[in-house]
Amino acid sequence: MTTATMSPTPADTLADARLTFPGTVRSEWIKLRTVRSTIWSYALLVAISVGLAALVAFAITNIPEGVAGEAPGAQPIQTVVQASVAGVTFGQLIAGILGVLVISGEYTTGMVRSTFLAVPGRISALAAKGIVLFSATFIVGLIANVAAYLVASLMLSQEDIAAPITDPGVFWPLLGAALYLAMVSLFALTVGALVRSSAGGIAVVVGVLLILPTILGLVPAEWARDAVPYLLSSAGAGIYSSATLTPEGDALGMWVNLLVTGLWVAVPAAAAAVMLRTRDA
Repeated sequence: MTTATMSPTPADTLADARLTFPGTVRSEWIKLRTVRSTIWSYALLVAISVGLAALVAFAITNIPEGVAGEAPGAQPIQTVVQASVAGVTFGQLIAGILGVLVISGEYTTGMVRSTFLAVPGRISALAAKGIVLFSATFIVGLIANVAAYLVASLMLSQEDIAAPITDPGVFWPLLGAALYLAMVSLFALTVGALVRSSAGGIAVVVGVLLILPTILGLVPAEWARDAVPYLLSSAGAGIYSSATLTPEGDALGMWVNLLVTGLWVAVPAAAAAVMLRTRDA
């Protein structure tokens, strides 16, 4: 008498095919690095950082004699940091646009259905996207900032303006600028998950980063002035600004700025997690 063998049912096969979280992270890393928009975005981020650092350093070293104001060489650390992180203002837009495209592109092409089929939990898929995007943007941002520092230092050294990268006043702003870019990309990712549209998500991100600070700056009211330091771009700038290294340099401390920026990421992330569980793909 032979024993009958049970063949796996389609449900069992589907269950076995589901990705573990490390597998989901690897899958999202493959997606990110094989998309052309990622390569071009990160390349542009580095190019803008280095280019603006060179431009600012050139302007500093060519200040006409007799111009009022303190000489740049009087505060070499602040001068070097100012030139090194000059590209972050534009780099945040690149990081934000890329963050939106990472998830909105899947909704546009319908690939998100395959993603959620492999990862039914959905939140795990969003978390994996966030981990991969945050890590990649942080690393590229740090490379861009260090490259910008090297270029700016080389040009500023002609005027005897120098500050070693090992100085905490230089190292922490460079690290903070990369961290801010990574947090902006994460914020944009959650916005893209909420809006599910590339155009709509990019509009929201650009509005929060550029338009909202401009509008509040034009409002002649005390509450508007008090709100400006708590905006995403303002708090983010406080993370990498060398002024935050001294208590009198900023209205908010570096750690408070980091907390405020983190809240800008956490709130839409929580909303995106809820919407992913309650809405159809």
